[in-house]
Amino acid sequence: MPVPVPETVSADTVTTLPPLADQAARLIALGVPELTGISAAQLRDFARSAGDAGAGDGGALLAVHPDRAPASALAPLLRREGKPGFVVVDMTDVDGFVPHHAELPDAPLYLVDGLDRGDDLANRSPEEALPALGEKGRTPLVLTEGIHWLLQRPEVLERNHCFMTIGSRLRKPNGALDTRTPAIWISNGTGRDGRERRDAPKVGWCWWNNRHTWLGFGSATGRRG
Repeated sequence: MPVPVPETVSADTVTTLPPLADQAARLIALGVPELTGISAAQLRDFARSAGDAGAGDGGALLAVHPDRAPASALAPLLRREGKPGFVVVDMTDVDGFVPHHAELPDAPLYLVDGLDRGDDLANRSPEEALPALGEKGRTPLVLTEGIHWLLQRPEVLERNHCFMTIGSRLRKPNGALDTRTPAIWISNGTGRDGRERRDAPKVGWCWWNNRHTWLGFGSATGRRG
C-alpha cells in the first residue's frame, strides 16, 4: 500500500475558476485563436452560449480539444514567476499522447467539470490511482486539460503539490501502451532543463508504476461539448 503523506492544500482552494467569458478572453489574450484556427468570435460565442445555459455555474473549465490545441503549442503559454512553460527535451512525442480512460466530446471546444488536483492520491503510482479515481466516479485529466487549467489558474501549480495527467497515454507501434505518463510540475533548473528555467512550469513524464509524494492526479467529474 502507498505510504501515507501529510494532508495537503484543500481542493476547494484550487478549483475556483473565472466565469466562462473571462476564460475565453484569457485564451484570446494568450493567442490561442492563432494557434488553433478557432476564432476569437467562436471562443466568445461558445462561452456566452454555455454561460447562458448555466453551464459555467459549477466552475467549469473551458478547453480546446487537443486535436486543435496540442500540448506542445499550449505549454509555452504557461507562466510562473515570469518564466514560460516548456516540455522536457526527451518528450518530443508529447503530442502523440492521446485520451485514454477519458472520453472527450467530439467538438473543438468543450467544458470540463469538477476539477481536482488529486492531492489525496499523492504517493500512489498511476497504476494504483486510475482505479481509485474510477471508484470516486472521476476520470483522469488529459494533458491539455491540465495545461488549460493552469492557464486560467496558475496558482494551482505549487511546489510539492503538482499533478499527473494520466488520461493521456501513448501507444507504441505494436499497440502496447508506453509506460510513460504525462505530468506537470515545477522545474528546479537542473540537468537538461537549464538553470534559466528554474521555477518554470514543466511538462514531463513519470513511469506508470512509480510513486511520487509530490504528485497528485488531476481529474474531473465529466465533460460537455
